[in-house]
Amino acid sequence: MAVRLNPADHDWMTAPATRRVMSALDAAAAGGSRFVGGSVRNALLGEPVADIDIATILTPEAAQAALEAAGIAVHPTGIEHGTLTAVADHHPFEVTTLRRDVSTDGRRATVSFTTDWAEDAARRDFRINALYAGMTGEIFDYVGGIADIPDRRIVFIGKAEDRIAEDYLRILRFFRFYARYGQGEPDADAVRACTAMTDGLAQLSAERVSAETKKLLAAPDPVSALRLMAETGVSAALFGGMGDAERVERLVRLGADDPLIRFSGWMGERAAGLITQLKLSNAEALRLRKKSDPDLSRNIMDKWPVRAELEKLVYRHGNQAVADQLFLIFSAPEEPPEGWGGAIAHALSFDAPVFPLTGADLKRAGIAAGPEMGDTLRRLEEAWIDSRFRLSKADLLNLI
Repeated sequence: MAVRLNPADHDWMTAPATRRVMSALDAAAAGGSRFVGGSVRNALLGEPVADIDIATILTPEAAQAALEAAGIAVHPTGIEHGTLTAVADHHPFEVTTLRRDVSTDGRRATVSFTTDWAEDAARRDFRINALYAGMTGEIFDYVGGIADIPDRRIVFIGKAEDRIAEDYLRILRFFRFYARYGQGEPDADAVRACTAMTDGLAQLSAERVSAETKKLLAAPDPVSALRLMAETGVSAALFGGMGDAERVERLVRLGADDPLIRFSGWMGERAAGLITQLKLSNAEALRLRKKSDPDLSRNIMDKWPVRAELEKLVYRHGNQAVADQLFLIFSAPEEPPEGWGGAIAHALSFDAPVFPLTGADLKRAGIAAGPEMGDTLRRLEEAWIDSRFRLSKADLLNLI
């Protein structure tokens, strides 16, 4: 029995923007464009669909002309690889010409365009990612991906070693997709290939590894994948250690779904040292450094049970830094202490007020600019904090 998607059950297929894009492409080549990849996979798995990718037999130039003729904006976001971004009614769609690989070096591929759907499917990574769907819901499967859907199996197309040799990032992608979509025992051939080919990970750029790792850690429960990464030597090849999957498991139970918190728990003391290697953003680097600050950690560990003290910490260090530390503190033991949930909730929700006094206020009160003003401001700020931020400007001026 043929598998189909019922468009009536999938809003993304019948949305006006989707129909505009597909109709424009169909006008240039009837039946020559299909949904592909994540949207089809997720629809079949019963998962939410976010991004919509479209494969087409049209060349990039022909696809652009067809879309623009229909009044749809087009951006050549990956034109050298045949990819355009069409924007209809403020919704982006990636439109890519069918391709086949001419050569690969483990990091990137040189491609040529084709009109052969099977060739395009064969160059993709996993069978569940190489499924196509027409506007009427018909599924086109050239690699056996439909068979993997019921058991949520993550299987490389063809020989796993060949797919990995084309792009070593596919090792990390295997674990990411297993974490997000897989269930049951992982595919044995994939695991053997990933284990045998870890040396190739060294040639990957930091940016690609960082992006893929964050996606992996954002999965609802990545713990099985992290354990498998340790067993296969992948985590050691990438980050210099096996990592602490059990710590991540406890973070998951605590509701810590942020990838950076999970990364800190997973890599422990190693996390801050990986900032440069992973080329994290300044904001991400600051968060990791604060999470790895032993003085801040001890301060929070000692004072979190008292709400007034917790509020002082939030005022000094910010909601995110304090909540991050609490997650890590509470995930260290097998069971978190009583009151952990309320402490995290308060750290995240407490709206720290703004200190009501400025140097101008003190100058008007007769305090000269210089060390005396600085000392007075610090003293009054401490008094205001100790009052649990209740002292008004007038109250503070009376303390001068």
